Amino acid sequence: MSGVSEFVSDAPTGEVLVAAAKAGDPDAMRALWERDRRWIAAVLLAHKPSFEDLEDLLQEVAVTFVSRIDTLRDESSFRAWLRTIALNAARAAGRNGKYRPRGELPPHDHLPGRGGDEHRLAMNEQLGDMLHRVAQLPEAYREPLLLRAMRGMRSREIAALLDIPPPTVDTRIARARRMLREGRPDGDESADTKRRGAGHRPAAPPSANSALKRATP
Repeated sequence: MSGVSEFVSDAPTGEVLVAAAKAGDPDAMRALWERDRRWIAAVLLAHKPSFEDLEDLLQEVAVTFVSRIDTLRDESSFRAWLRTIALNAARAAGRNGKYRPRGELPPHDHLPGRGGDEHRLAMNEQLGDMLHRVAQLPEAYREPLLLRAMRGMRSREIAALLDIPPPTVDTRIARARRMLREGRPDGDESADTKRRGAGHRPAAPPSANSALKRATP
């Protein structure tokens, strides 16, 4: 797999790996998971309830992937199939988990990458603040923003994964970033209009890209 981009299409090299995984090859399963686990983490962050542990959900998706890969009919649809597994896991966690208000995050020591030094703590606090605001975005905007910010995926790659046109991806990402900049992550246009009419210009928050890149384990 050397020299193959992490986000190239699944043909032909990816389809060969998928076919081998379907046949029970553990090395192929491992290679596919290592290639795709980080964008799967971005999908989970976009859809999971805030109280659910990301690593637990990643493990659940991995187990389902390994146990059900032989049921995949079309090797070229592997990434769409894997995203569906991740969506199902995130939504099931929301149905089965305890209630926490929308956008509320667990304590910082439950965030990925926690360390004991002050610099790492400050990084986690910034990340926690950014994830708190991203969690309040409309659902349609969260996933493309996280895939771009955390994984650097191009518009056509996100479009293929979400089955929407590339211009729609660009529009959703631009609107999500504007909502974060303007302090209305829930999409409240009227509140923003009132602030503008009063001459209020909200302070620019930290860059979403720089903060969110640290969110995936």
